[in-house]
Amino acid sequence: MSLPTTSIPLTAHTAATGSTGTSGTSGTSATNSSSSSLPINQDQFLQMLMTELQNQNPMNPNSSDPMSFVTELAQFTSVEQETDTAQSTSTIASGQNTSTAIALIGHTVNYTDPTTGAADTGTVQSVELTSSGPTLTINGTSGINASAVDEVT
Repeated sequence: MSLPTTSIPLTAHTAATGSTGTSGTSGTSATNSSSSSLPINQDQFLQMLMTELQNQNPMNPNSSDPMSFVTELAQFTSVEQETDTAQSTSTIASGQNTSTAIALIGHTVNYTDPTTGAADTGTVQSVELTSSGPTLTINGTSGINASAVDEVT
């Protein structure tokens, strides 16, 4: 009796089409996740890997490259680590922007007024932390983005 075999290559074709290229008696299809730019998430990948390992005949592997699973897993892990690094960098940058804005309190700055578009000078009175980043209150005008500051004196 022969065990069914399933091949799930995660290639550039897979990423572009969203299909898994499965063959044999059982198959799985990947679904695009709206929260990620990857065609599948980590749980879906591991589920597909386990399905393939369960249906693989060790005496007759379906792949000409026996290390393809290890390679795919290493690539997926690398992408996951890069994503984590990008998220950490974003968090650090956000904290740095907040610290920079808070450091401006009490300082006189030259800035572009968001309502008139004119250059103006004033003293930073407070900082409000919003979902889009810190905003300054300068001479009673709130909601001024820190990027509008041209010079600190």
